[in-house]
Amino acid sequence: MFCVINKYGCLRGPHNTNSLLKELRIMGNLTRYTAADLPVLLDKISKNSIGMHDYLNRVFDLHETTTNYPPYNLIEVSNVESLLEIALAGFKKKEVNVYTQDGKLFVEGQREDTESEKTYVHRGMAQRSFTRTWTLAEETEVRSVVFEDGLLSITLGRVVPEHHNKKIWF
Repeated sequence: MFCVINKYGCLRGPHNTNSLLKELRIMGNLTRYTAADLPVLLDKISKNSIGMHDYLNRVFDLHETTTNYPPYNLIEVSNVESLLEIALAGFKKKEVNVYTQDGKLFVEGQREDTESEKTYVHRGMAQRSFTRTWTLAEETEVRSVVFEDGLLSITLGRVVPEHHNKKIWF
């Protein structure tokens, strides 16, 4: 008989050798997964959990392709407010669409095809149509959207429940 520290770092009472071997066998099954086995592991977790499917898909979305167009900055203004700036040089306001749906922020740009009549010697500015998506935390809301001088500015705010706000008593 001896004491064992479990996976949470807590000291558990006396154990016999059989229960220790059982815990080691369980831990051995978890450690056999590598990054290449991530889809299989996620599938096993999804089958044995209720209500976690959407969360796991958002965190481990393996099918989502990332792009760097259009370029953007995310600025932390304060602990409850952020500013998302997206560079949209050459886009008109009517060609840009910003909306939220299912906990995501969507920014779409649909270029009108007026480029076919121009002959470019050099084309260094990418002005193609795009769709960018950001997943918003549950407590995050879009407070304002401003498009000015080719810069789309989206103010995001964290909704703080009343009971979490600072209260000054004296």
